[in-house]
Amino acid sequence: MSGDILGTVQSLQYTDKRAAERLLVPFIRETFTLDVEDVTLRPSAVSLNSFNGYARLRDGDQVFFKTHIEADNVIDEYYNAELLAHAGYPVLRPLYSSQQSGKQFLIYPMVTCPSVFDVAWEIETGQRAFDPQLITAQQNTDVTLYEIYRRTLQEQPAASARIAPVHQLFYHRLTGGRLDRFYGPGSAISWQDERIPVEEVWKARWIINGTQYDAALAELIAGAIEMLNPTQAGAAVVGHGDAHNGNLFYCEDSSHLTYFDPAFAGTHEPLLDLTKPLFHNVFAMWMYYPTIIDERLHLTLRRDGNVWIVDHDYVIHPIRHAFLESKVTRVLGPILREMSSRELLRPDWRSYLKSALLCCPLLTMNLADSNRFPPQIALLGLAMAVQMGANPVSGSRGLLESALDDVASTLSL
Repeated sequence: MSGDILGTVQSLQYTDKRAAERLLVPFIRETFTLDVEDVTLRPSAVSLNSFNGYARLRDGDQVFFKTHIEADNVIDEYYNAELLAHAGYPVLRPLYSSQQSGKQFLIYPMVTCPSVFDVAWEIETGQRAFDPQLITAQQNTDVTLYEIYRRTLQEQPAASARIAPVHQLFYHRLTGGRLDRFYGPGSAISWQDERIPVEEVWKARWIINGTQYDAALAELIAGAIEMLNPTQAGAAVVGHGDAHNGNLFYCEDSSHLTYFDPAFAGTHEPLLDLTKPLFHNVFAMWMYYPTIIDERLHLTLRRDGNVWIVDHDYVIHPIRHAFLESKVTRVLGPILREMSSRELLRPDWRSYLKSALLCCPLLTMNLADSNRFPPQIALLGLAMAVQMGANPVSGSRGLLESALDDVASTLSL
C-alpha cells in the first residue's frame, strides 16, 4: 500500500498539493516513527519520477526529504548512501532512510542550497547571470568523480552486476513493463490532424536536420535490450547511478557540488553511471519544460514512405555545453583510457553507452502522452532518441557524436 501512496503523492503534487501533503504525513510518521506535524511538497519540473519537500516536526525542527518513484520495480534494495560516502563522494547523508522497494524514502538535515538543475535553468532563461563559480564547482566535482572511479575500478562478476540498482533505469525499463505501458498496442503519436500508430513510428528511418541515421527505433530498442543485459561481467565503479543536476546541490560557499538522492547507487559499469548526467544535464530541457520549449520551437516533419525527415531549431544553451565539456574531458575520457590500460574496456563501449542514452529520452517519460507533451515536443523527443541510439551515416556528426569521436581518438594513441 505504501508504494501506492508514494505514487499517488508524486502525481497529486501537481494538481492538489495540499491533498498530497496530507497523504504523506501518516506515511512518514509510521515509517520512521517521527512526530511529524506537517509537510510541504516542492513540485518541480525535474521531479518526473520523484518528489521532495520539507517536514516540520512538533518540536519545531525541519527536515528535507526526497524519494524516487519507480514503477515496475525489479530491484529490491536501494539507497546505498553509505557506500558513496565511504568511496569519497561529497554526498549529503540521510538522517533516516527506508530502502525497501515501494517505501524508498530518505530524510535529510534541512537544506537551503538550490539544486544545480534550478540554477542552470535560471541561467538559461536569463533570470540569473552566467555563473563561473558554478562551472568551477562542476569541474572540481568531475575531477573528484574520476578519482573515485579510478580508485574503485574493478572487474565485477556477472552475478554481482545483475543485481546493481542502476539497471532499473535502463534494462528494466526496456523489459520490465515501462516500454509496453508507454508504447503498447493502441498508443500513437499525434501530428497535425493524424494519430500515427507507434508501430509505424518504430519502423521509420530518420533524417534529422540533414543527417541520416542508420537504424529505426525498433532496431535500436532490440539492440539495447541485448546490449544492456545486466548479467554481464565487466568493469565496475562505485557510482551514484542517477547523478543528473536535479540530484546535486549547489552551495556557493563550497568548491564542490553535493550529491543527494542515491536511489540507484551501487557498484556498476561506469558508462551507465555517466549516462544520466550526459543526457539530462545537456539535452533534455524540452522534457522538463515542454510547454515553454514548444512555444519557441520550430519543427517540421515530412514523410517519404517510411523515411521521416525532421528539421528543427532546438539548440543547447552554453551552460549545457559547459556541463558536457567538463563531464567528457574530466571523467568519460579519462576513465575510458584507464579501463583500456587495465584491459577492462569493452570493445563495443560506444554502442553500449548509446544504448543506455537511448533510454533517457524514450523511457523517462511517455512521449505518446499528449496531455504532457505537445506534438512538436513528442516528435523532438523521438528524434533525440534516434540521435542518442543510432549512428549518423551522412551529414553533421552533431554534439554527442563529435564528443565521442574526440574521446575515441585518444584511445588509439
